[in-house]
Amino acid sequence: MSPQTNHSALSDHPALATRTTALKQAAQSAIDYLGGLDTRGVAPKAESVEALSALTGPTPETPTDPAEVARLLAQYGSPATVAQGGGRYFGFVNGGCLPASVAAAWLVSAWDQNAAMHVQSPTAAVLEETAIEWARDMLCLPAGTGGAVVTGATMANFCGLAAARHKLLERAGWDVENEGLFGAPELTVVVSQEAHSSVIKALGMLGLGRSRVVRGPVDGQGRMRADALPHLTDRTILCLQAGNVNTGAFDPASAICPRARAAGAWIHVDGAFGLWAATSPKYRHLTRGYDLADSWATDAHKWPNIGYDCGVALVREPEVLRATMEIQAPYLMKCEGREPRQYNPELSRRARGVELWAGLKQLGKAGMAEIVERTCSHAQRFAAGLRAAGYRVLNEVVINQVLVSFGSPEKTLRTVAAIQQEGTCWCGSTVWQGQTAMRISVSSWATTEEDVELSLAAMMKAAEASI
Repeated sequence: MSPQTNHSALSDHPALATRTTALKQAAQSAIDYLGGLDTRGVAPKAESVEALSALTGPTPETPTDPAEVARLLAQYGSPATVAQGGGRYFGFVNGGCLPASVAAAWLVSAWDQNAAMHVQSPTAAVLEETAIEWARDMLCLPAGTGGAVVTGATMANFCGLAAARHKLLERAGWDVENEGLFGAPELTVVVSQEAHSSVIKALGMLGLGRSRVVRGPVDGQGRMRADALPHLTDRTILCLQAGNVNTGAFDPASAICPRARAAGAWIHVDGAFGLWAATSPKYRHLTRGYDLADSWATDAHKWPNIGYDCGVALVREPEVLRATMEIQAPYLMKCEGREPRQYNPELSRRARGVELWAGLKQLGKAGMAEIVERTCSHAQRFAAGLRAAGYRVLNEVVINQVLVSFGSPEKTLRTVAAIQQEGTCWCGSTVWQGQTAMRISVSSWATTEEDVELSLAAMMKAAEASI
């Protein structure tokens, strides 16, 4: 039977009809949801959250039609979401999701591929490898750098730091993957006083300790001070930050990295969002010197707006990452080229590299630079508008991050709560260098000038009411 004949014979198959009906229901619901993002509040209403009880209860005893499942999700699930995909969500440095990546995510789910090995999905393997190289090129990192597509910056930091642990202990004559850390030569980890929590978590998972780190002092913007750098040796992992999560500031890599390389230290960069500044001719200078590092971690669901979950771990010497993550078993088939399973912690894994490929394909270098420059411009407008209204902007607005105080810590927190409840936009709070602030993170491709002006007006109103 030919493929054409076989397809025709199956066209009326009940399972195929059921699947098609469910997919059409989900697609229309998704289209309706995205179309309504700009006309609803960013945070869900209390009654919508309460209505989620319709989706809870005892374990179902009998099957439910797939189209009905999709309908229930749209009816009760969609209203209780946060409108992160719209243009007025400014929380947690989270972007939206590009149209090409949304479409790719639908296809990835339909394909139902395990992206661990080439033999399981040639498409997933080839597009992941391509997307990693495109990301490397956009980030202006050394040729030959390789890595893995992972869930986010936490796992990307884990991968980079695992590679660092492997390399430094191998240099000291220790096989950490086989022998573990019991009796291993001691390593020192240097981080800044404002290192991101994901780096600290990764160090804990790796057995290097959350509290055993040496914390280097920072300046008034949260940048590691090159003039007060802790002592470095060939058994030191030095963690730098490209884009402080509060201020957006960059550690002075061009002053620090040459010294670290001379000492034989491994340099790891947590660049969850800041590394993407390298795509912009206007902001590329901020990333000067970061190409001298040995490993880099970044999110793709922040500035590139790829969607969840997607991050990239990059290592100057990919074979070090491969030695760290290698997995062998008689049933694991090999191909001639790169096998995704050899470079990341997971064996069973979603083909998220396809979504990364789709987003970067949609944008190209010019589109990625445009997102960076436009969102940074929006951040400058937020800062200028808030200053003009008499409120204190705490940081130098170098990229897309704005910290603002509305007065006392109590008033600032009341203002943030009022903004979140009112719904025009959404921002979170933070405490930075002892100061309570609202944090505005402008990361979405969907944010327009109108979104910024509407949000500024809502912020002023909330602040004036929060006496």
